[in-house]
Amino acid sequence: MIRVLVIVLLAVNALFFVWSRGWLDTVTGLPAQAGREPQRLKAQQHPERIQPLAANAVAAMAQRSCLELGPLDGDAALAAAQAALRNAGAGARAEVQVRSSEQAGVWVVATIKLADAEFRARKEATYRQMRINFEPLEGLPAEQPAFVLSRHASQAEAAAEIAALDRRGLKGLRVLALKAPVNRHTLVLPQADGLLASRLKASKDPALAAGFRACSAAAAASAASS
Repeated sequence: MIRVLVIVLLAVNALFFVWSRGWLDTVTGLPAQAGREPQRLKAQQHPERIQPLAANAVAAMAQRSCLELGPLDGDAALAAAQAALRNAGAGARAEVQVRSSEQAGVWVVATIKLADAEFRARKEATYRQMRINFEPLEGLPAEQPAFVLSRHASQAEAAAEIAALDRRGLKGLRVLALKAPVNRHTLVLPQADGLLASRLKASKDPALAAGFRACSAAAAASAASS
C-alpha cells in the first residue's frame, strides 16, 4: 500500500513539474504562467520613462480646444505637417482632420521678349492706341523683358484671349504660367487637450511653421458636425 502511495506521489509531482514548465499549456488549456504573464513585461518599452502626471498636467489634459494649422500649400507640405503631428503625439491623442481646396493658377497673355528698345516702344504705342492695358512681366526672369496684356485663371482662358487679340491683328503673343494651381490644406484638431496644444504651439518643427491658432467659427462648426 505504501509503495502504491509513493508511486502516486511521484507521478503527481512529475505531472506538476511538467505543467509548471508550461509544457502542457496547449493540452490542459490552463497556462502555467497565466497569473504572472511575464511576456507582458518583456513587451514593455522603456518602462522607466513612465511618470505619474502632476495635478496641473491632469487638469490640462481635461481641457479641450479646437486648433487649426495652415494654410499649407501643396501635398508635400501637408504630408510633412501630418508627420510632425504624429511625432508630437497628435495622431494618438487627438483626431486630425484635413480641409482642402484648390487654388487657381495664374496664366498671362504676354508678348515675346522685347530686348530691342525701339521695338518695345512701338509695341507700347500700339497698345495705347488700341486702348489695351499692359504692364511689365515680373516673376519670370528668363522671359523678360516683355509685357503682360491680361491675366487668367486657366490656360484655356488665356489661349482664348490670344485668339481674340489675333483677330484684332496683334501677333507675337504667348501664354505663360505665372503661378501653377496648388492644393491648399488646413489641418484641424477639433479636440486637442491642453498638454498637446501647449506642445504644438511651442514646436519649432519647420513643417509646423504656419502656426496653430484657434479654429475659425466655420472650421469649429464643421469639426463639431464631423
